[in-house]
Amino acid sequence: MRGHHEEQGDVFSYIPLEQRIPGDHPLRRIRQLVDVGLKEMGAHFEALYARRGRPSIPPERLLRALLLQALYSIRSETQLMEQLDYNLLYRWFVGLSASDEVWDVTVFTKNRERLMEGEVSQRLLEAVLRQAERKKLLSAEHFTVDGTLIQAWASRKSFVPKEKPPESGSGAGGKKLLRDTHESTSDPEARLFKKSAGGESRPSYLGQVMIENRNGLVVAACATQSSTKAEREAALAMLQERGRRPCEVKKKRLSAITLGADKLYQEKKFIAALRRRKVIPHVAEYEANAHWPNGLTKKERQDAGMAISQRKRKLVEKVFGWAQLDSIVRQVKVRGKKKVDWLFRLVATAGNLIRMAKLIPAV
Repeated sequence: MRGHHEEQGDVFSYIPLEQRIPGDHPLRRIRQLVDVGLKEMGAHFEALYARRGRPSIPPERLLRALLLQALYSIRSETQLMEQLDYNLLYRWFVGLSASDEVWDVTVFTKNRERLMEGEVSQRLLEAVLRQAERKKLLSAEHFTVDGTLIQAWASRKSFVPKEKPPESGSGAGGKKLLRDTHESTSDPEARLFKKSAGGESRPSYLGQVMIENRNGLVVAACATQSSTKAEREAALAMLQERGRRPCEVKKKRLSAITLGADKLYQEKKFIAALRRRKVIPHVAEYEANAHWPNGLTKKERQDAGMAISQRKRKLVEKVFGWAQLDSIVRQVKVRGKKKVDWLFRLVATAGNLIRMAKLIPAV
């Protein structure tokens, strides 16, 4: 018997969102990890907001929404709010009921500065890493660093001469470079840069990550202005950010810290800086007859873990491959190094959550 097609809206719904989400949906595992991290940050959120006044939208919900944007490559916050309005899965993940009204998109603009000042994306990354450490997913000794190009929200045509260029340049011997004489009217902190000789110079930033070599989890991330030295400088900064003093190695461990990297990091000053920090450089070398010199000693070159570190380098490419494939950092819609850095750390956290959801056994 054919059923009659009658459209009649329900006045009430007695099925909670929790029952509408499949029990094996990947977001369930990620939501558990996010909730644990946000709970640890509760005291920090209290310090960021005033004790009196009209209640704001909970920062936990804002962060879950921004993580959704990274996880599902939603290009803008306007699209995020549109999908949050009708997508029950997204509502459940953020913490909204089926009848809750979604926020105006300006909520993100107004709250981003507060969250940036509180270094919330960095604290969330650290909270997620503490969970990975408790599950023994992290290596404490073997790391890899690399950088990737992040296209800025600007075009080449937006670069114009500066009104007051500096008297001396930032190049060798005080030579003036393009970044000294020109800047973008759309994003003054973006720089024209290319990573490969055959590529096209684009307004960009550089996203830097340091991963541990056991499971490829990001243990430190940052975004910097584009330059030829930025990746090496960021690598040293991330080693320090990781919270390990130069000579600190746990007594129960016999091996020292190693750092794998590609040929771009094959620079004598950088390798010397690693040695001062008691870090063994597992940096890829140029061919023997290449124009560029190599800085490793014979002992470092023959280190037993050198080949392992070079094989593990592909793990960092997986991080960049996921982050750049139709992602919000393929071309960022925020302007300024500070905002790009904040967003890049949040995307690195999202990547860790995806990886950890697969590594941690279901309970």
